Amino acid sequence: MRKVIILSAFALAFLAGAGDQAKAEYIYPWCAFHDASTYNCGFSNFYQCQATINGIGGYCARNPRFYYH
Repeated sequence: MRKVIILSAFALAFLAGAGDQAKAEYIYPWCAFHDASTYNCGFSNFYQCQATINGIGGYCARNPRFYYH
């Protein structure tokens, strides 16, 4: 009985995560680059990016994948 409950929990977790792939990808105009392989392009404005790198280092730059309308 215990194995059935555990397997059911894993199955539900797997099915709940399957819908994440269908969501739209949001691309924001600013990126924080920490080193050659670590970056985050989830900033709406330059000030958010600056606040993120403040104290940990890195630099902010425009996202090359962002399309300006």
